[in-house]
Amino acid sequence: MKALQVAIRQVGNSKGVVIPKPILAQVGLVGQVEMTVERDAIVLRKPAKPVRSGWAEAAKAVAMRGGDKLVMGEFGNVEDSELVW
Repeated sequence: MKALQVAIRQVGNSKGVVIPKPILAQVGLVGQVEMTVERDAIVLRKPAKPVRSGWAEAAKAVAMRGGDKLVMGEFGNVEDSELVW
């Protein structure tokens, strides 16, 4: 592919570039990406694993061990007893 020049633009307090949709489609980048600096290049890659991967299973394991108990226990406001639902 021939090199494509793009402008670095102001994006809030940061800088950014617009990556053309066909280029993103060609490499399959969607949603979140990993960004690294390699030598003198900024490199975008598909994440090694999805963000928050394994969190649901870890939470279930904590619950099974009883580790999800409230630290301070249940407590309410004094006025809560006057509430009618």
